[in-house]
Amino acid sequence: MVVLAASIISKSGKALVSRQYVDMSRIRIEGLLATFPKLVGIGKQHTYVETDSVRYVYQPMESLYLLLVTNKQSNILEDRDTLQLLSKLVPEYVPSLDEEGICRMAFELIFAFDEVISLGHKENVTIAQVKQYVEMESHEERLHKRIIESKINDTKDLMKRKANEIEKNRVEKGRGDRGNFVPSAPLGSTGFDNGFGVSNSSMGSGTRNNSSGFGSGLDNDAFKPAARVTSAPSKGGMQLGKSTKTNQFLESLKAEGEVIVEDVKPGPMRAAAAAPISSDPIMVGVEEKLVVVLKKDGGLENLEVQGNMSLVVQKEEDAYIRVQVESSANKAFNFKTHPNIDKNLYSDKNVLGLKDPSRPFPTGNPLGILKWRMQSKQESLVPLSINCWPSVSGGESYVNIEYEASKAFELQNVVIHIPLPALHDVPTVNQVDGEWRYDSRNSVLEWSITLIDNTNRSGSMEFVVPAADPNSFFPIDVKFTANKTFCDIKVGSVIQTQNGNAVKYGKRTQLVVDSYQVV
Repeated sequence: MVVLAASIISKSGKALVSRQYVDMSRIRIEGLLATFPKLVGIGKQHTYVETDSVRYVYQPMESLYLLLVTNKQSNILEDRDTLQLLSKLVPEYVPSLDEEGICRMAFELIFAFDEVISLGHKENVTIAQVKQYVEMESHEERLHKRIIESKINDTKDLMKRKANEIEKNRVEKGRGDRGNFVPSAPLGSTGFDNGFGVSNSSMGSGTRNNSSGFGSGLDNDAFKPAARVTSAPSKGGMQLGKSTKTNQFLESLKAEGEVIVEDVKPGPMRAAAAAPISSDPIMVGVEEKLVVVLKKDGGLENLEVQGNMSLVVQKEEDAYIRVQVESSANKAFNFKTHPNIDKNLYSDKNVLGLKDPSRPFPTGNPLGILKWRMQSKQESLVPLSINCWPSVSGGESYVNIEYEASKAFELQNVVIHIPLPALHDVPTVNQVDGEWRYDSRNSVLEWSITLIDNTNRSGSMEFVVPAADPNSFFPIDVKFTANKTFCDIKVGSVIQTQNGNAVKYGKRTQLVVDSYQVV
C-alpha cells in the first residue's frame, strides 16, 4: 500500500485538510483532489474510484468526504483499514463534522494523520495511541522551552543582584553619613576557633561614642524581613535597578510570545532585594548557621551549629539597656560572651549587659553580644535527610531521590541541587513532589519545595538521564531556612539600665544553611 495523500473534502469540492505523503508536485496533488468530486456519482454504493493512474478510496461523513489517494497497486483491504481508522479519529477532534470545525482543527488533524500514515504506509497504532502522541510535546519544543526558561531565570538573577548592589551601596553611604564606624564583619568571619577567641575584625574598638568597643557579629540583612521583588507596570517597562539591557531582553522575549512571570519568590540560593530596616528602636536577632555532611550510603558524618545573638540600637538615648535571656538546658552548647559584656551578670542571672552600666551600647550597626557552638554526630538531630538511588537500565540512568524531614523544624525555601553529567538534552522528570528546574549552564537539577511542614515531611522525585556513573550525582547540595534554632535560647525582655523599666524591642530568629551536603 502506498498512500499518496489524505484529505478531507467538502461535497462542493473544496479541500479543507490535505496531507501529501510522497514526493509529488503540489500542482499534481491539487489536480488529483480537484478531479475527485467529478468522479463520484450520486447514489453509488462504491467506496473507491479508479482512474488510469490512481485510486480514490473514500468515505462520506455527513457533508464531507474523507479521502485517500493511492496508487493502483495498493491493497484495497489495507486502504479500507486505514480509512476506517481515520474516520474514527476525525470525530475525536471535530465532533460536529462541519467545515468550520475542520478548518479550526486542521493542524491537529494533520498531526493525527501523520501518526497513522508514515511515508505512505499505515502505522500499527490505535486511536488512543494517536491521541497520546499528538498531545505529547516534541523533544525540540521541550528543549526550546527549557532554554528560554533558563534565560529568564538568569535574567531575574541579574535583576536581583543589581538591586542588592544598589541597596548595599545605599546602606554603606548611610553608614558614612553617620560617622566613622569600624566595618562590621559577618557571622561567618567570627569563627569559633581558639576557644571562641574574638578577632579584631569581628569585635573591634572604634565606635562613634567611644563607649563599648563592639563590632558587628551579624550581617545587617539578619534584621531585615524577607524581601519580595516585583515589577510594577509602567510605560517604560520594568525599572528594577535601572537595568536597560535586562528590560530590553525581557521585552524581546514577550514579543516572541513568551510568558514572563515577573513576581519572584525569594529563595535561599538567591539574594533578595533588601527591605527597609525595622523601625523598632531596639532589635535583637538570633541566628544560627548550620554545617552538615551526610553520607550518601546513609549516616551522619558531621553536624555543626554556630550561633550568634546580636543587638541593634537606633538611637543613643535608647542604648542604656540590658537584655534578659531565657534558655532551657543547653548542655550540648558552648557559650561565649563578648569581652565587654559582664560575664558574672550573665552567669548568675542570664542578663547581657555592659561591664560599665553607665556606658551605652554603640548605635547604628548590629553588635554581637553572645555566641555559641555545638558539634555532634547524632543522626537524630539532622533536620533533613536525603537519600539518592541511581540505577542504570537500558542505556539510561534512573535516579530516585527522596527527602525526610525532622518534626522539630518547619523548613522554608528548600532547594536541593543534584549535579548531573554533561547533558545535551533536558533530563526527563517522571515524578516530583514540588517543583524542578534544570540549570543547563552548571548541569544541575534544582528540586525546590517552598515549605516542609507536618503535611509533607517526606517527598520524592524521579528523573531519567543517559547512563552515567552513580558517583556523578554527588555531592548533593541543600539550602533552606527555618524560624527555629537548635539552641533553645530567646530574649525574655529588654530593660533600661538606670531604672529597670522594660522597653519596646523587636526580635528575629532564624536558622540558615552555611553548608549542607550529601557526599
